Amino acid sequence: MTSRTPRDSRLRLVSPRRQPLAAAAPRAAVRRPAPRPPEGTPPPAELARAARQGLAAAVRVARWADTTLSPGNSTGARDGKGTLSDATARRAAADLGLTVAQVRADWDTARLAGLVEVHGDTARPGWRLRVWDRDDTAVLRGWVALFDAWSLVHPAPDSLEPAAVAEVVEAVPQLLSFCQLMAGPVPTAQLLDLLDQRVGELRAERCEIPYGPQPEPVPPQDTPLLPLLDWALAGLAAVGALTYADEQATLTPLGSWAVWVKLEQICVAAQSPAGNIEVSAEDMLRGCARLRPNAARAEYRAWLAARDVGNAVTELLDAARGEDALLRGLAFEALRVVGAPAEPEVRRAAEEPGLRAYALLWLAEYEGADPEDVHTVLTREEATWLWVDTAAAVADHGEAPLLVRHLESAVQPTVPALIEEVRAVGHPRTVQVLVALAAAHPDPALAKAVRRAAFQVHTGGA
Repeated sequence: MTSRTPRDSRLRLVSPRRQPLAAAAPRAAVRRPAPRPPEGTPPPAELARAARQGLAAAVRVARWADTTLSPGNSTGARDGKGTLSDATARRAAADLGLTVAQVRADWDTARLAGLVEVHGDTARPGWRLRVWDRDDTAVLRGWVALFDAWSLVHPAPDSLEPAAVAEVVEAVPQLLSFCQLMAGPVPTAQLLDLLDQRVGELRAERCEIPYGPQPEPVPPQDTPLLPLLDWALAGLAAVGALTYADEQATLTPLGSWAVWVKLEQICVAAQSPAGNIEVSAEDMLRGCARLRPNAARAEYRAWLAARDVGNAVTELLDAARGEDALLRGLAFEALRVVGAPAEPEVRRAAEEPGLRAYALLWLAEYEGADPEDVHTVLTREEATWLWVDTAAAVADHGEAPLLVRHLESAVQPTVPALIEEVRAVGHPRTVQVLVALAAAHPDPALAKAVRRAAFQVHTGGA
């Protein structure tokens, strides 16, 4: 015979840990080794040291803004681009012993490298600046972001035709790949021939023959490519990707490593492990639900590599807003793979009740919190809401014993306290979670108390 009053069953207090929500797929018999950079590439610490040296001026201006300007002051010109206001630029020039032009150039470099982040009409120090001295990976990612923006660091002269400039920007990756293949100085004449060939291919790919009779075409005036090549090589030299002198171009170790990184990204996008590269974010996440963590991360990387990062982040957050709690958790795992580019959107998502707990945990990890203590950023109410949401994912996709074990991650010390606070947070899946927990729990008295709580929530009773 059992008591009619719920037992005060003690719950073991443990740090929340991620549990697999479904049976794991069998481990592949053959594991693909991690790709290695070309022979002779310096170790990451040495590459990061070179990147820090190249970005030292930008870091100096960004740190000046961080320490000198209070959060309430405006550093920007309110143009939505994070441009320094005239007054701020003059003040920085006076404090740092630079010209206004130097300050503006270093500030622009800081923005492009992610040392400074633009949010609306304001700019603030980015996460990379916070970890600049201790995180080599963050430094290298910042330099690659600058490498990608070489044409903004060194804008094309007005004398060059914009359409021709766009063609050269599109052709530059092939030139860089050729330079890496040569592994040494490459004559300008050889690069000019390659550029001419690539531009011709691009024009042929865009050529469209309209239907019906047409007037005799007028051959386009060829734009001289040598000034365009000079501009492109000078721009790449400005960011430290190569050296350009005596009519020869040579990739720097950083430049060679960056070209390898880009080629690896293309390979990753072309080798989607589970074949989800072309599907929507929701379908991709469902396809990853039964993968082991490492395999799922590889799938996230492949899916992300084939998309514009901004659109990918938007699509992942849209998937997280759906009714499936499992997809919500997986979407934020995929956003962890995205990293820094997702930070502004995740920060905005923290204002949405349904995403707040996940977003706060993501931001805490992103800002360097200890993984064992990251859950402390949540209030008790937020932690309870997350517990219910995770329990909903377990109930929908897991097994009964896993749902019972999920009790151990609750912040409440007893089952009655947990039930009371679960009812108070108002999660839309509260009733279903309590019913599933009651059906799964082996303790008859506790199961009865949970069922009673589910009925009271359903009927709106006290």
